[in-house]
Amino acid sequence: MRATTTTTGEIAGSRILPDPPPLAAFVTTPTVLEGAPDGRDAVPTGVVARNGGLVQQTSGIASESLNVVTLWIASRTPQLMDKDSEKTHFGFATVDARDKARRVKGVFDSVSERYDLMNDLMSGGLHRLWKRFAVEQAGLRPGQSALDLAGGSGDLALQFARRVGDSGYVILADINAAMLSRGRARLIDAGVAGNLAVAQLDAEKLPFAGASFDRVAIAFGLRNVTDKEKALESMQRVLKPGGKLLILEFSRPKDAIQPVYDWYSFSILPVLGKFVAKDEASYRYLAESIRMHPDQETLLRMMEAAGFERCRYQNLSGGIVALHVGYKI
Repeated sequence: MRATTTTTGEIAGSRILPDPPPLAAFVTTPTVLEGAPDGRDAVPTGVVARNGGLVQQTSGIASESLNVVTLWIASRTPQLMDKDSEKTHFGFATVDARDKARRVKGVFDSVSERYDLMNDLMSGGLHRLWKRFAVEQAGLRPGQSALDLAGGSGDLALQFARRVGDSGYVILADINAAMLSRGRARLIDAGVAGNLAVAQLDAEKLPFAGASFDRVAIAFGLRNVTDKEKALESMQRVLKPGGKLLILEFSRPKDAIQPVYDWYSFSILPVLGKFVAKDEASYRYLAESIRMHPDQETLLRMMEAAGFERCRYQNLSGGIVALHVGYKI
């Protein structure tokens, strides 16, 4: 049964309410929702969060025992691009801009089941330290709001939810349904309840009212976005004045370690992918996508061009990863 809603406006095809109630208001008796992923019980949607006019979606999925709600935009994959002729890169290959998102979706559909294991193997567990550093730099306080973009398996969202407490809220968002499904399951297993929702959406067209979040974070996801400039502008729009953007991403390592890093990336990562995730090509794409991503200074200038101020970055592990931070003033 498809849920229906009353709206006062629309952004990117998603419905907006001016003053939504808390998440707890729409954990009700579940009903079966047409088009719901993996056949789980669903509830008619309400709104994502309690303050600031956040988006009201057209369908929702909830746990009967936990106040954790998964919101899906129209129960369908979002329209990923509206470009007919522009070209972009997919790893080292040149593809139509409108085709990149489909290819990236295929990568993450393929690797989602072994995603966390592969992250541990590839980084020797360092990805956990990088993410912990990003969480600390976010500086979230009780009662604040955060949007975790390309959040996949929910590592940042879990920590954000614990820091904002019952009076705050967090949205875990990703364009890939398979990754969101795993992330939602992990969050429920971790006992996160009442202050977190999960949304399938496109980072280039964030369906939230302006000035909705105190923090926006994207970890190891920006390089997979087709139109990075558009995504940065969208992130800037949904931040509250004084809000902070955090971008944790692979970057340009120091010259001294570049040869070893290249050898590892192109000789070891694909082999790990082949034997652990049964997908060599996706991990070759990973190595290629890192090389095509803007370096530290270029990304800094892109953030400034999108309207962020007081932008800075900090290299981690010799520049293999960098954390960029910018503010909406």
